[in-house]
Amino acid sequence: MDLPTTPHHRCRIVVTGGPGGGKTTAADMFRREIGDRVVIVPEAATMMFSGGFPRYEQSHARKAAQRAIFHVQRNLEDVQAARYPDRILLCDRGTIDGAAYWPDASEDFFQAMGTSREQEFARYDGVIFFESAAVGGMGIEGGNPVRRETLGQAAALDASLRAIWSDHPNFVVVHHAISFLKKISYGLAILEEMVGDLRDRGMPSDVEP
Repeated sequence: MDLPTTPHHRCRIVVTGGPGGGKTTAADMFRREIGDRVVIVPEAATMMFSGGFPRYEQSHARKAAQRAIFHVQRNLEDVQAARYPDRILLCDRGTIDGAAYWPDASEDFFQAMGTSREQEFARYDGVIFFESAAVGGMGIEGGNPVRRETLGQAAALDASLRAIWSDHPNFVVVHHAISFLKKISYGLAILEEMVGDLRDRGMPSDVEP
C-alpha cells in the first residue's frame, strides 16, 4: 500500500520506540553520513520539557502536555518541510507517539487532537521502530536529561508505542540487541534501505540513499 504524499516533502521517515532504544543516536549518525540531504526534526517532548514545560502526573496535566507536544511536533515537521522541500525529513518521534502517553484510550487521544490514526499515518512515508533496551532488562540511562522512566515503565511504553505504530504499511522494527553498536549499525542499514525503496517508488533520482 502506497501512502499519499504531500508536495511539501520528498521523503518523511519517523524513528520511534521506547525510551533507551537508540533512535536519536541512529538519526544523528544517519544525518552525519548522508550530510545536508537529511534534515532531522527534533523530538518535541524533549525540547519542551528541557525548556521548562511543567511535567506533572495528574491526568489533566498529562493531557495538556500531550496536546502541546502534538502541535509542536506537527509544526516542527511542517516548518522543516517548508524550509527544506528537497531534503529527507527524519523525524525523532512522530505526531502519534503521544497516544502511548495519553492517560486514556488511544482513540480518545486522536479525537482530542481532532485527527485520526490514519490521517497521521499519511504524514509519514516510513516508520522505523527502535526497541527499547528495557525490553531486554538493560539500563536506559543516556544523554537525555528529561528521561525518568523506570525499566518497567520504559518496557510498557515500548509495547504501547509498537502497538500504535505497527499498522503503518511501511513499519520496520530494529530489535533490542546486547551489542548497542550492532543494533545501531542494523538500524542505519534499515534507514538506508528504506530511503532507497522510497526513492524507487517516486522520489526524484537526485536524492540518493
